[in-house]
Amino acid sequence: MTARKRIAVIGGGVAGLSTAALLAHDGHDVEVIEKNDDLGGRAGLWSKDGFRFDTGPSWWLMPEVFDHYFEMLGTSTKEQLDLVRLDPGYRVFFGENGSDEPPLDIFGDYERNREVFENIEPGAGAALDSYLQTARQAYDLAVERFLYTSFDSTRAFLSLPVLKNAPTLAKLLTRSLQSFISSKFSDRRLQQVLGYPAVFLGSSPERTPSMYHLMSWMDLADGVRYPQGGFTTLVDALERVARERGVVIHTGTAATSVLTRKRPGRRLRRRAEVVGVRVQTADGGTRDLPADIVVGAADMHHLETKLLPGDLQTFPERYWKRATSGPGAVLAYLGVSGELPELAHHSLYFTEDWKTNFDAIFESPTRVPDPASLYVCKPSATDDSVAPDGHENVFVLVPVPPDPGLGHGGMNGAGDPDIEKVADRAIAMIGQWSGVPDLADRIVVRRTVGPADFVDNVNSWCGGALGPAHTLRQSAFLRSTNRSRKVEGLYYAGSSTRPGIGLPMCLISAELIRKRLNGDRSVGPTPTH
Repeated sequence: MTARKRIAVIGGGVAGLSTAALLAHDGHDVEVIEKNDDLGGRAGLWSKDGFRFDTGPSWWLMPEVFDHYFEMLGTSTKEQLDLVRLDPGYRVFFGENGSDEPPLDIFGDYERNREVFENIEPGAGAALDSYLQTARQAYDLAVERFLYTSFDSTRAFLSLPVLKNAPTLAKLLTRSLQSFISSKFSDRRLQQVLGYPAVFLGSSPERTPSMYHLMSWMDLADGVRYPQGGFTTLVDALERVARERGVVIHTGTAATSVLTRKRPGRRLRRRAEVVGVRVQTADGGTRDLPADIVVGAADMHHLETKLLPGDLQTFPERYWKRATSGPGAVLAYLGVSGELPELAHHSLYFTEDWKTNFDAIFESPTRVPDPASLYVCKPSATDDSVAPDGHENVFVLVPVPPDPGLGHGGMNGAGDPDIEKVADRAIAMIGQWSGVPDLADRIVVRRTVGPADFVDNVNSWCGGALGPAHTLRQSAFLRSTNRSRKVEGLYYAGSSTRPGIGLPMCLISAELIRKRLNGDRSVGPTPTH
């Protein structure tokens, strides 16, 4: 362990809290600075009239990452959270009018999913065996060599497993996920089931390297889980373990600049070093928090371009003009009267021509797709605590271009017109495709969120809902580094940096900061025993 340091973490989301807890566990003095009154960032909570809505992440994948993280803190996922395995894992609706094909359930065990594939397309069961075998191999290799490293050592590239698989890796990295899938499966529905995880990566199947077919192993073989009480219980657990280790948390406190001083010497690569963070408090005052280390766990674009002077920015505005954002989103939190057995805990609605759907989001000029593929979460299928008796909790996500100009959401249809139109069309589509024609009439609570809200709430770069997309040049060692090249003592955690988007990646990014400070260049998870 390095000498005891004063560490300031900017951002009280999952990445910030998990980083703070780990570093405090190592004996450092850690403070978290969060501009909002509540913790969680994108993984927030909103409550109204007995409904409790998770405002962001809702899929629990890669459980071993969470297990490993809590083990590093001397506790366990089981001690901190109550996880249940979903069955079905999710339900998929297809077609343009909801009647083209029946919905498809993806289950919590592989053998049943293999049977589903075989019944749709003869021979697809065996093809799925092969597909998931390589997916598992890619997943294991990623965990062992690529996810838990900052790529500050050649070990990630020159190990025997990597060299042995180099030809296969090269093909998987240079071929699109869509091309890889369509070479093995002919049925559009199966292609969409295997391709949709690209959206979790902030991209589309045609823009994502086929290496990421590894994600299908997670949901088709390893299964989908849910924390009882909602995903906010993860935030609560991270806050709890952080405070138990002495972390001081400031909410309602916005970081306004990273404080630095020049370093003596002409040959130093980093000409400045951090000395603290200037913050604005809820009463409008300002104060300086001294720090030897600053970890930016908020949106990296905001931190780099707003909190640092131009000559100290590793990622200035010109970098972001060349970068590719993940999609924006229109969210709708709906409290619905009566039961909705037609919906599973997770439901996906895929339009037939989803290439056009994705092109509308990612190609220039962008536009809001219509009809739009969308995602619906009904956590009340599993958790009685998230809705009053006799009601359902429904969360709707519609991917849209990352464009704050689309506007803000609001309560009961009072958001900006473009946002409310997207939500109205989504609600109508869900009702039609699922066979719930009176869905809109049964809504008793409604709140929408648009790309401009992501900018306001979490300082999101260009209104993106997830972070920089996992394209080839924004994946693995090509993704933004987690250490400033200009300022000594400045590091980055979260979805903007390595290893990428998603709750498990945020936990791993925290461990990467810990490794950096400890001079640990190993490429796998830190041994816990």
